Amino acid sequence: MSDMSVERISVRLKADLRRRLGEQASQRGLSESDVVRDALQEYLRKRTQSPTCYDLARSAGILGAIEDSPPDMSTNRKYFRGFGRP
Repeated sequence: MSDMSVERISVRLKADLRRRLGEQASQRGLSESDVVRDALQEYLRKRTQSPTCYDLARSAGILGAIEDSPPDMSTNRKYFRGFGRP
């Protein structure tokens, strides 16, 4: 790592997690620090992504909100006849 602005932190790990970290580092030919950095970057990348419309609708509980509707309503063309027409 060539970035001179790197800061050090300490993290406490349970024995099993430390063992698994060591195994991953060995398998990938990386240091344990590299594996931890990669995992943390991926975790933070996923956490900072904006939710999609689907994610928002799912969390609001509005997906599949029509009771007693056919299970193929969103994919079967017969339900689209006249859709969008006044």
